[in-house]
Amino acid sequence: MITISKKKFKQCFEAKIYSIYAQSIKDATNEQLLNVLCSVIKDVLSKRWVDNKLSSQKEVYYFSVEFLLGRQLKSNILNLDIEESIRPGLEELGIDLDDLIEAEADPALGNGGLGRLAACFLDSMSSLNISGHGYGIRYKYGLFEQKILNGYQVEVPDNWLTQGGYVWETVRPNKAIVVKFEGNVQLIDENGKFKTIHKDYIPVMAMPYDIPIIGYRNSCINTLRLFKSEILSRDFGLVTSNAKNLSGSYEDALMYKYYAEEISQVLYPNDSNYAGILLRLKQEYFFVSAGIQDIIRKYRKNKLNIANLPEKIAIHINDTHPTLCIPELMRILLDEEGLSWDEAWNITKNTVSYTNHTIMTEAMEKWPIGMMKKLLPRIYMIIEEINRRHINDLKANAYDEYKIERMRIISNNEIRMANLSIVGSHSVNGVAKLHTEILKREVLKDFYEDEPEKFNNKTNGIAHRRWLISANQNLSNLITELIGEEWKSDTFKLLDLGKYEQDKDVLEKVGEIKYNNKKKLAKYIKEMQNIDIDPNSIFDVQIKRLHAYKRQLLNALHILNLYHELLENPNFDMVPRTFIFGAKAAPGYYLAKCIIKFINCLADKINNDPRIEGKIKVVFLENYGVSLAELIIPAADVSEQISTTTKEASGTGNMKLMMNGAITLGTLDGANVEIYDQVGKENIIIFGLTASQVLNYNKYGGYSALDLYNSDKKIKRVVDDLINGFIPNMDKEGREIYNALITYNDEYFVLRDIQNYEEAQRKINRLYKNRDEWNRMALMNIANSGMFSSDRTIEEYGKYIWFKGCDINGKYIKL
Repeated sequence: MITISKKKFKQCFEAKIYSIYAQSIKDATNEQLLNVLCSVIKDVLSKRWVDNKLSSQKEVYYFSVEFLLGRQLKSNILNLDIEESIRPGLEELGIDLDDLIEAEADPALGNGGLGRLAACFLDSMSSLNISGHGYGIRYKYGLFEQKILNGYQVEVPDNWLTQGGYVWETVRPNKAIVVKFEGNVQLIDENGKFKTIHKDYIPVMAMPYDIPIIGYRNSCINTLRLFKSEILSRDFGLVTSNAKNLSGSYEDALMYKYYAEEISQVLYPNDSNYAGILLRLKQEYFFVSAGIQDIIRKYRKNKLNIANLPEKIAIHINDTHPTLCIPELMRILLDEEGLSWDEAWNITKNTVSYTNHTIMTEAMEKWPIGMMKKLLPRIYMIIEEINRRHINDLKANAYDEYKIERMRIISNNEIRMANLSIVGSHSVNGVAKLHTEILKREVLKDFYEDEPEKFNNKTNGIAHRRWLISANQNLSNLITELIGEEWKSDTFKLLDLGKYEQDKDVLEKVGEIKYNNKKKLAKYIKEMQNIDIDPNSIFDVQIKRLHAYKRQLLNALHILNLYHELLENPNFDMVPRTFIFGAKAAPGYYLAKCIIKFINCLADKINNDPRIEGKIKVVFLENYGVSLAELIIPAADVSEQISTTTKEASGTGNMKLMMNGAITLGTLDGANVEIYDQVGKENIIIFGLTASQVLNYNKYGGYSALDLYNSDKKIKRVVDDLINGFIPNMDKEGREIYNALITYNDEYFVLRDIQNYEEAQRKINRLYKNRDEWNRMALMNIANSGMFSSDRTIEEYGKYIWFKGCDINGKYIKL
């Protein structure tokens, strides 16, 4: 544990502000004070961070194109257990710690659940004393900052690095790595062994920036290493005679600079055109190659036998974006280590493991052969050979041609990254029980039948330290008062809250904490959007990436129907309801952006209609991200988890909201199934099509949205409202949504589920009237949320994937 006295902290702080800014505290801005505070904390932990890098454990390297960290100051202070020195020390210096926490920028390094999961996993690895590190990209602008103008989403650059850098990062120029693109590859036979020569390649320097990942009140500090793409400087000493001549004209130099630097500019460049697709492929190889080279360099430095790599190193790829880890590791083992193909393939397969995050085949990446050949010639050659040998193995098993075709890595002039991930890994896991079963029975059935031992489930989890202890301190304090401190390190202890299920005093405290959180959120909404929100209303929350399958549209159509009911019957018996949305749509996803426009136009109409007397309010909070989620989630009464069954792999927002006492309103999709199993049917509200019904519709047809539209007056009314002018200022957008529902037969069964959804919403209205019962349900959700800690998930990854059968020097966790 790190300790620092209040006196010592104040001395360090005052000395640091003079050394960095040469000015006094009273003249400093909050941003400057934040930089000083973070610098002091980094000084305190730096030695332990360095010592941790010398770990003798087997090491895990987690590759992800996203790491949605959120603000780190509050989390780091919690994990280091130094608030009792820092807060009063700052107060004596005339500084409010909370002001500095608010001054920190959210790192723009992710988009949604994939990136937030990766951040939670790093947190848990450190807190469980696992030597586990992340590799990703240091995006200059991240995804985008969302603005809502006249109801439309407008994307502007997220200038999160405007202060000259990120306060928690440390740049490592001496660890920079060269990544090679394009050029020509020759294989030369030297005494029966092939030697690879890569000529005329374009070198891009991967500059590493390290962020400490601090374990909860232990001695472990791991590293998230993010690479920034830069031109290769002449004095760097790494340019070889085989690199392309880049010393031509001024225009050539500018083109090279743009070529290199665009790689780490933005997360998920628009892939609706060739240039965007090419840039995505560049990004994926860039951070994969840099990371794999970095791992092997450290491994060589320790003078370890390369044949023992799987015993010392675990490489995990988070979805298909880092799939090129497989051929890149093969490239190094073949071309630099001089191993035979069989030796290299055995090491690679036993080192790499893969998490699948989707059953939607269109979301599983595929790359054009021509693009891969030109951009990554040696990598393509290796993938081609992997595919050839893979097909020979399948033929040896006497599989029919149709099955072999489905299992090919290269087919129809495309490289299927999911297939490559499966073939080149020793473990393939889904992220919820239902998701994994669908992978095995449907999407990846052929691969499961071929190698069933590879497939396993690891249900996602969340970092409870951030999402409960830090984000909802009053609730955390109440839990500790009731059951002690042990739950903070072992969330299964939350089950002990169950004994207070009928304790009215405890239930009142749970309700009071929720009410105060709602007042805090209502204040924020008033300040940001000038909308008056009643904290006594039901806060009905849907916060997640905007996609048609997540069905924000279903929610909005229900709100529209509820609005009609109030207009027709002003005495309609309902608890006032505040519907809160937070979501970003991908810049090229027109339908999703139309749904955002619809929600905002609907909000404008409803919020300004005096006839309904404020019984409904609709709020769309712009630029949803981690820090905003930390404000919304503790205030939520209802957790909308209403994706089309079979489409959501897991979800983690459902877990965060549950852990903070929100009641799940959801389909039996993703991890909702396991939430249902944990809390029981009396503490969750389930509706909608089952997985088998959806799969049968998809296989055999039989669903007609038009028939529903023509036979149900309520459905017809709300769908017609999209195009009849009832909701102003959305003629084009309304027509696009109408077409998605009627013309193209409602791909995600919004109209099929709407009646059942409205029945579930009426049940919420009835339940909320009995506040003791509602608070009891909230408490039981909190009590049963322990299994959804990412600590549990990481323990399972460790025991069954990363450290299976390996000696890790007795330093691993309690399983």
